[in-house]
Amino acid sequence: MTFLNVDELLTESVGNLFSSICTFDAVQAAEETGWSDEIWTAVNDAGFTRIGLPESQGGSGGALTDAAEVLRLAGAHAAPVPLAETAMLGGWLLCAADLPLPDGAVTIIPGSASDTLAGSIDGDNLRLTGTASRVPWAARSDLIAGLIVVEDQTFAVAIAPQDVAIEPMTNLAGEPRETITVDLTLSADSYRAVETTIATELRLRGALSRAMMMAGALEAMSDLTISYTAERSQFGRPIGRFQAVQQHLVWGAQDAALTKMTAQVASIHASDDVIGARFQIAAARQLADESAGTATRWAHQAHGAMGMTQEYALHQLSRRLWAWRHEFSVPGEWASTVGQIAESAGPEGLYPLIAS
Repeated sequence: MTFLNVDELLTESVGNLFSSICTFDAVQAAEETGWSDEIWTAVNDAGFTRIGLPESQGGSGGALTDAAEVLRLAGAHAAPVPLAETAMLGGWLLCAADLPLPDGAVTIIPGSASDTLAGSIDGDNLRLTGTASRVPWAARSDLIAGLIVVEDQTFAVAIAPQDVAIEPMTNLAGEPRETITVDLTLSADSYRAVETTIATELRLRGALSRAMMMAGALEAMSDLTISYTAERSQFGRPIGRFQAVQQHLVWGAQDAALTKMTAQVASIHASDDVIGARFQIAAARQLADESAGTATRWAHQAHGAMGMTQEYALHQLSRRLWAWRHEFSVPGEWASTVGQIAESAGPEGLYPLIAS
């Protein structure tokens, strides 16, 4: 069995920072306004928004597993900032394409079937028109990164938010997921030709980022439920001592532990070769998506009416889980990927994939 090799000091430092700044009230306030300067500034000043990106290009250095661990802890604390987008997705794409990395937040165009974004080459310039939906924190980012295919050539683009029209929208958790309308011309220093495989890697990175965040949220939700049922009494004893409730606690803890393990294993494989880790990432993401449904059911049933109140922290986790399972994923995508790879590997090739 492979175990995640992350510096314990990183886990402790990130965990302590998020515990101090991502309080219940701070997360609620960020949901109401769409942004938190205090949380973003603290995380950015600590260098965690650029972890995993090359120092030579303005990043904080570190491995992909380090970035994944930061995202897991961000998910556990419902951190309302574009951390995955700046570090593992948009920032990574800019660095991979040798485009400048800004000082502030970076977001990514995730790609959707409803997008109409199209491009054409005009001399040294790239003309972009159309719309892209569900772009995280587009209005609050310094740059919007994305991919566009023009005449069978893939280009990475860096778009300034002030140059596009932005329609405010949010996901179920109240996080900004905005629609941008583009009608502009990019000069040669704002786009680069890249390998076509970069689109596949970006999709896998997106899936892995959400799997890590969901793993953290599931673990935090399990801990919160265990704590609540130990304190809440009924019929003269804590409700956590009733067998029916204990079943909910076990199932929720099981979902959290399995999701964490598979996501961490996927990040280890991805640190060597993201596309080569397609099976592990797909398996982790499929399990995370399933657990987002089952574990939240166990947690809310154990909490009863308390879990549905706006004043209690459970909804900050469960709504994010429900929202994140629809990002970098379409129904059946990752289950199909696991099945296709398993079928191609055959009986002899499948075991090494599972056991590695």
